[in-house]
Amino acid sequence: MKPTLLILWLTAGTMLGASAQERIYRCGNEYTNTVTDAQAKTCKLISGGNVTVVQGPKAAAPAPGVKVAAASGGSAPRIDNADQRSKDSDARLILEAELKKAEARQIELTKEYNNGEPEKLGPETRNHQKYLDRVAELKAALARNESDIAGIRRELGRLPGSGSKP
Repeated sequence: MKPTLLILWLTAGTMLGASAQERIYRCGNEYTNTVTDAQAKTCKLISGGNVTVVQGPKAAAPAPGVKVAAASGGSAPRIDNADQRSKDSDARLILEAELKKAEARQIELTKEYNNGEPEKLGPETRNHQKYLDRVAELKAALARNESDIAGIRRELGRLPGSGSKP
């Protein structure tokens, strides 16, 4: 771009910015750049800077199927019983699948751990410390997986309608 065109663009931008600045008045909690004669007595001219006004959020209409609680102290939306039962059923299925995976993993880890004496792997025959590290890792993994299973069972017990624990 040629320097003369650049100067022309900058000059035009400055002139537009200067013409865009108008007098701004504050009339109570409202800002305006046009004041009627009736407002002129109560409005004050704002000087020394730009004013940015941010609009507050508008209340959204509730989604279909969601009932909004009345002014009985709760502001959270209410969910239909059928929708809640469906969500509880989905949560139960997910938790039961996770429980089955964790229990299968526990069986694998128990077999590999072999009561604290797992079989030595190739490099572990020459380096006993590697073997001891792997045994410690297996023991920690067993404990972690056991606590995961207990946590999943607790969550299943918290779900409504859980008369029997799996």
